[in-house]
Amino acid sequence: MSTQGLEVIDHTVQLTHEWINELRERLDWDSSRDAARLLRVTLAILRDHLRHEEVAQLSAQMPLLIRGMFFEGWQPAHTPVRDRKAEHFVAAIEERIGEVRDWRGQQDIVAVFRTLNSKISEGEVRDVKAGLPRAIRDMWPD
Repeated sequence: MSTQGLEVIDHTVQLTHEWINELRERLDWDSSRDAARLLRVTLAILRDHLRHEEVAQLSAQMPLLIRGMFFEGWQPAHTPVRDRKAEHFVAAIEERIGEVRDWRGQQDIVAVFRTLNSKISEGEVRDVKAGLPRAIRDMWPD
């Protein structure tokens, strides 16, 4: 039993650490903070390219804390974004990522997608990819 009696919170913290640690290892970064920032920003930009129904379905497979990051600042009336260019997707992430020492651009975004491949069901990943513009979908590895 949790020391505070809040097992659901303890569990989501543990799962969130697992997601961030897996991403950090894929990136070969030292900083969990930077990996968490990249995850948060990439998820937000990804979210803004998806239909609302797909946003809800994807979020249902996320730990509670990551789901909170995913929805933070969302303005549904302004989404989905109609921009279809991969370079603009990467630039939007780069603009919001801030000072991340090891940032390598698209290569790091692919690491986030690989992490999602391992954490989200195959069917949901397929649905998310299908809802993305082709140029962004092509960045996402199988």
